[in-house]
Amino acid sequence: MKLGKVIGTMVSTIKAKGYESRKILVIRPVGPDGIFVGNSFLAIDAVQAGVGDTVLTIEEGNSARQVVQDDDAFTVKTVVAGIVDEISLG
Repeated sequence: MKLGKVIGTMVSTIKAKGYESRKILVIRPVGPDGIFVGNSFLAIDAVQAGVGDTVLTIEEGNSARQVVQDDDAFTVKTVVAGIVDEISLG
């Protein structure tokens, strides 16, 4: 799992199997302190996240397919699996 912040959405008129009728978000990885670390990536939204939300993403094909409940979506790699309410370090 990766922690990230939603920085935008992506629109496509033609999508691979598994991406049809799904919202695709642009995610930028962040550390627990909220500072950006790394390059942005795309993920299917499974939890109704929006721009500015801090989210948890799953980047494993089989786990991602289970979250979207589509065993035939072999092209799906990354899914937003949760919206973070709070991060507590200590």
